Amino acid sequence: MVRREALNWLEEALMDLKRADRALEWKDYALSTFMSQQACEKALKAAYLALARKMYPKTHDLTMLYEGVKELLRFSSDLIEKLPEVSQYYVMARYPNAALEIPSKSISRLQAERALNIAKKLVKLIEERIREVGDP
Repeated sequence: MVRREALNWLEEALMDLKRADRALEWKDYALSTFMSQQACEKALKAAYLALARKMYPKTHDLTMLYEGVKELLRFSSDLIEKLPEVSQYYVMARYPNAALEIPSKSISRLQAERALNIAKKLVKLIEERIREVGDP
């Protein structure tokens, strides 16, 4: 049986995907990329709780989070290689001069679409894997 806490993290990851979609529609590309990063982070933390049955590390780095559960997930090498791309938006999409002078003007629709597509794949794979383990 999957812990309720893990399902809560997964549910929030799914909500963040919806938020990223909405932000993309509203042409708020910086917010969309950030919400895509958040969806990935929360799904990976759900994987720690549901699959590894241990506490996730306190980090926002998607690559580092994936390292701890990679034996339990079936990610393609293509998806793994794209994790740093989405991971960077945790800071870059929110703070002026973190990487871009003005994220709200500098992040493009293409970047937001790419981040959202990566997040959708990652969240779907983790959701499927957690469902295999079983719902309460």
